[in-house]
Amino acid sequence: MALGEKERRLVRLFAACVIGRFDEVARLRRAAPAGEPDRAWRETLLQVHVFAGFPRLVEAYGVLANEGGLGALAPEEILGESDQHVRGRELFERIYQNDSDKIRAMLVAGHPDFAAFIEGHAYGRILARPGLEPSMRELLACAALAVLGQERQLASHVRGAIRCGASSAAVMQTIEAIADLADLAGDDRAESARTIAAHFSARESGA
Repeated sequence: MALGEKERRLVRLFAACVIGRFDEVARLRRAAPAGEPDRAWRETLLQVHVFAGFPRLVEAYGVLANEGGLGALAPEEILGESDQHVRGRELFERIYQNDSDKIRAMLVAGHPDFAAFIEGHAYGRILARPGLEPSMRELLACAALAVLGQERQLASHVRGAIRCGASSAAVMQTIEAIADLADLAGDDRAESARTIAAHFSARESGA
């Protein structure tokens, strides 16, 4: 699996929203080809708050609305559901595998309600939603964590992307797609992300 042009747009859109590069968000919307924005764009936007908080997502919606919006929602996109702990736990364990219990314990140590929020909301309601494949959602996570300079979590989600079906090539292409945004967000973030992505994707895929 290599990143196509659409997937490159999505990871770049996501990273730009996460670090507040709303000029780039607007540019991407203006440059969107026929047929986009579509559900993939809308699902990508919904995921922003998991990595950057509600204020960034609210601002992104406003910027995109000014540039023409995100298209019409299909009825099946509106789930109207509460936290999904079973679905979230399944995805959490798929991503973290043997480290799941250790990571869950770390989250509980921070606050038990936070751990439940992560599993039921972040993983259950958002990352396990239909509309984007888990592999693509994990590549979005890699893009966000690279531009944020969150190296330990980036390593975890590089492994998660491979475990969800992404290729090592797709992981590296994701980092390259947002490298300029990463460097604008902090010194040498792109190079650090390249090193982490190359190491952990190769190790996870057995290359």
